[in-house]
Amino acid sequence: MKTDEDSTRSQAAGPHLALLAVQIFFGTWPFFAKVVLRVMPSTGLVAFRVAGATLVLLALQGSPRRLALSRRTDYLWLALYSLLGVVLNQFFFVKGLSLSTVINANLLSTLIPVFALVGSLLLGQESFRARVGLGVLTAAAGAAYLIDPLNADLSQGKTIGNLLLLTNTLCYGLYIALSQNMIRRYGALTVITWVFLFANLVTLPVGGYHLLDVSLAEFRWNIWLAIIYIILVPTVGAYYLNAWALGRVAPSVVAVYVYLQPLIALALAPYLLGERVSPRTWIAAALIFAGVALVTLRGRGGGSARPEQLAASS
Repeated sequence: MKTDEDSTRSQAAGPHLALLAVQIFFGTWPFFAKVVLRVMPSTGLVAFRVAGATLVLLALQGSPRRLALSRRTDYLWLALYSLLGVVLNQFFFVKGLSLSTVINANLLSTLIPVFALVGSLLLGQESFRARVGLGVLTAAAGAAYLIDPLNADLSQGKTIGNLLLLTNTLCYGLYIALSQNMIRRYGALTVITWVFLFANLVTLPVGGYHLLDVSLAEFRWNIWLAIIYIILVPTVGAYYLNAWALGRVAPSVVAVYVYLQPLIALALAPYLLGERVSPRTWIAAALIFAGVALVTLRGRGGGSARPEQLAASS
């Protein structure tokens, strides 16, 4: 018979399992994106990704009444979350990556948890705890060691790209910190649906313009399958589960899981790209998992939502 203690443990583990799935989903999407980007401009892929995800999210809502918000100002806040978490996040990353290097992009992405933690501290959503700070720094050290920052190209020609990538991490970190209270009030599905609805106002015109010279009818079936996967798994699935977990644990916990993405990519690379895993990878993995463990360990007044806050989320 399932006891109350077992139920509590299951509820506590749920957000962490969801966040693990999020990183797996996000970690796989560049492999599928590579296939699509051979025949489609990056802005076009962003437009497909956002528009497709919006249609799926609207279908999941079922009734338009579920999208109603109690305050008019909440629509403005959701527009801001959309700008930070989808529009600027997507475009700055894609453009920055084209001007900089993959090494720099991965290195700078490790700043997302730092920005999220600082943002949540400034907003009063979290109080500083030495254990969380140590966990963030430990995981960051593992990610930096894995990527090897000494090989990062910081030459003058890459400055603009690096600044765009830095801005991308700042935007996403702030999105994580800012959106938590709204998610707890309205639920993950409603918030994410509005975030993607607003994002279309920018991504569709920009992406549509760059798709004018692309013959979509000539795409092979594998391209369409890759696009469908990108929409359903690393977009709808990842963004929803990320928001659902954010309604239940602190922003620093959600953000620190970002450090798992380089490991997931390296785990898939030997099978999909034939790349070898070096001893450096195992050392970095130990540091990253140790950092995640420090942040996610339950402590007094830890990162979980209070019962009255959880009652408002769905």
